[in-house]
Amino acid sequence: MYSINYKITTSTCDSEGKLKLYSALQMMQDCSEWWIDSEPGVKRYFEEQNMAQLLATRQVEIVRVPSYKEELTVTTTIYDMKPMFGFRNTFIYDAEGKPCYKTWSMGAFVDKSTGKLKRIDAATIASMNLEPQLDLDYRDRRIILPKEEGRMLEPVKVLRADIDYNKHMNNANYVRVAMELLPDDFKVKGLRVEYRVPARLGDVLVPTLYNISGGLIVSLSVGDEVCAITEFTE
Repeated sequence: MYSINYKITTSTCDSEGKLKLYSALQMMQDCSEWWIDSEPGVKRYFEEQNMAQLLATRQVEIVRVPSYKEELTVTTTIYDMKPMFGFRNTFIYDAEGKPCYKTWSMGAFVDKSTGKLKRIDAATIASMNLEPQLDLDYRDRRIILPKEEGRMLEPVKVLRADIDYNKHMNNANYVRVAMELLPDDFKVKGLRVEYRVPARLGDVLVPTLYNISGGLIVSLSVGDEVCAITEFTE
């Protein structure tokens, strides 16, 4: 388990003084990235093998959106480990220990030099500290686009501010871009994101919007390749 404490600041709030979903996702990412410091054996293995863990999918259940100055605790635990994929829960709790955001995610293990999937050896998997899978309405990691043709919207260029140290667009920024395309009165209660091909600096993302029962799907593509699919439910 790895935990980080936060206090909600003005820069993480929306116009109503509520925590932005984008900011909550950044908190989750920070906690997930720093988790590896709690597993020195795994960290050493990744460094020796020149490997990284990249987010492949995330599901978020929003229980309550906290407000300005609230104190939060973000906690990440690993509940399953495969040779090429890891599965984690990342929850954000309020000061009373009640969950505000419940999430699960799957990460893919890749070789930094090639960008291709790379297996972790059995000894490293066996050394992992696995914890119980937390309570959440787990849905499929794959997001199936509707058969009906979607509505293509104005392209969005990937800027320098969108790029992280992996040299591609940061995971939270796909959601930020997609959320700008939602109607003003759309209240997000659930989120699923499937990451496929990373977008890079200077790429032009073409959004396609699909209406689904109880929500919307935004697909972001570069050319013929889908980079990320985001499903929002009300």
